[in-house]
Amino acid sequence: MKVLFVCSGGMSSAIVVSALKKEAEKQGMEMEVLAIGTGELENEVDNGWDAIMVAPQVRHRLDSVKKIADEASIPCGPIPPQAYTPLGGPLLLQKLKELLNM
Repeated sequence: MKVLFVCSGGMSSAIVVSALKKEAEKQGMEMEVLAIGTGELENEVDNGWDAIMVAPQVRHRLDSVKKIADEASIPCGPIPPQAYTPLGGPLLLQKLKELLNM
């Protein structure tokens, strides 16, 4: 599974991406996650992503990100603030599965 993670960058994003990947591994899923800024989305959206998730700190950009995702037919949704922690992997993976109807 390939997940595009739209965020503002920084260590918190790296920690959350790591938590998601670790949780996916625990559940036997292969996952590639790329964290990018909102300005990079249009260049990256056509590279075979299964889902796009939007971090809480850029939630104000959710509508513009969702529009790009919809045009590319990629499911897109927000990351709940309570999942945006080093221990948020299980909730984040659950939200991703819900987004993908798994």
